[in-house]
Amino acid sequence: MPPRRDARAGLRWQRPHRRALTCREATISTDKASSWVYCEDFVEQDDVLLRARERAAQLGCTAVTPGAGAALTVLAAANAARAVVEIGTGAGVGSIHLLRGMPADGVLTTIDIEVEHHRAAKEAFAEEGVRSTRTRTISGRALDVLPRLTDGAYDMVVVDADVEGVTRYVEEGVRLLRPGGVLVVDDALWHDRVADPARRDDDTTAVREVGRAVRADERLVSALLPVGDGLLVAVRR
Repeated sequence: MPPRRDARAGLRWQRPHRRALTCREATISTDKASSWVYCEDFVEQDDVLLRARERAAQLGCTAVTPGAGAALTVLAAANAARAVVEIGTGAGVGSIHLLRGMPADGVLTTIDIEVEHHRAAKEAFAEEGVRSTRTRTISGRALDVLPRLTDGAYDMVVVDADVEGVTRYVEEGVRLLRPGGVLVVDDALWHDRVADPARRDDDTTAVREVGRAVRADERLVSALLPVGDGLLVAVRR
């Protein structure tokens, strides 16, 4: 593949594993890492979120990063999302971010196979002061639950669950969205492996293929945001 020019940086681009970085590129790489950290810390985490993160760590479930969580809040607010589906509740960190962006009468339907995760999430909801009528927690396999939800009835669908089912989750998510609804897939860079074509393990390949499928879907307008471990965002036409 011939090198191409990066219009912003004025550098000739090549696959990074094929050559060593120049001094200038190394400086840019360091600056980019600093910018990523700055973005992640841009919105401060309050005590409710910090305690939810502690519960997530105790349960061994991965929570969205602060930067990714802030993006979820903004996306929910921008879309005035009153009906949201979250696939993968965890300890409720992402849920709290979503609820903070949703209107006061919005309802979050959040699905997780682990009952302990929902217990932890409900503790976070209580600390946040969320009314019980604003959340619907469903315990079970997402692929058993999602087909029972109504087509085109949701403003936002967030996929933050096991990578083995990500392709089906995205397919179901698109079905559930109304026109103008937003699809979000967390971990879309999968531990920074997706961008490296040499990485061909099953998980990386699955996430990479989902990104390609979303990008090619004519029903969707998409972008890949480099916050957290990557947020794949798409709007249904």
